Amino acid sequence: MFDLERFIDDCRTAVDGDPTHKPIQDIVARAVSEPGQLLQALGDPTKGEVQKLYCSDTLTIINVVWAPRMTIMPHNHNMWAVIGVYGGREDNIFWRRIKDDPTGRIEAAGAKSLGRGESTPLGPDIIHSVTNPTAKLTGAIHVYGGDFFEEERSEWETEDLTEQAYDVEKNLRLFEDANSFVKPG
Repeated sequence: MFDLERFIDDCRTAVDGDPTHKPIQDIVARAVSEPGQLLQALGDPTKGEVQKLYCSDTLTIINVVWAPRMTIMPHNHNMWAVIGVYGGREDNIFWRRIKDDPTGRIEAAGAKSLGRGESTPLGPDIIHSVTNPTAKLTGAIHVYGGDFFEEERSEWETEDLTEQAYDVEKNLRLFEDANSFVKPG
């Protein structure tokens, strides 16, 4: 059975011993390898949300539930991350800065789709956008190597892909707004 408190303790201990994503990658992979147990421990998602499970200066653990067909614009974290999906699908498009562009514009550079039971690390310099391509809720554990909610970082406007300051509150509201499309039951 998945034990959330033990998962948090394992992540804290791992980061104390090695501040890179490497030990966290194994911990998250183990957690999502039994997605049913993880789902049972966290509860059946009923809406899109970002649920803070643990947060410190060196580590943030959140349960992200993506509403159906929800998309978050390109953004960076300025810290490593490990993402593990326990239900549904999370499609990531990876972006890179256009060399010498004065507005900080980006261009697509690759993609990775994560399904139930899959995980992947993201380096501290990664820029990505995320879409739930399914018609149902998608659940994922996201672990970050720092304070996800306080780190200064960037997001990119979706039409012209120009860089701007990341707005945590605006992005959290996107989850609330996306819930208007979630069908009850």
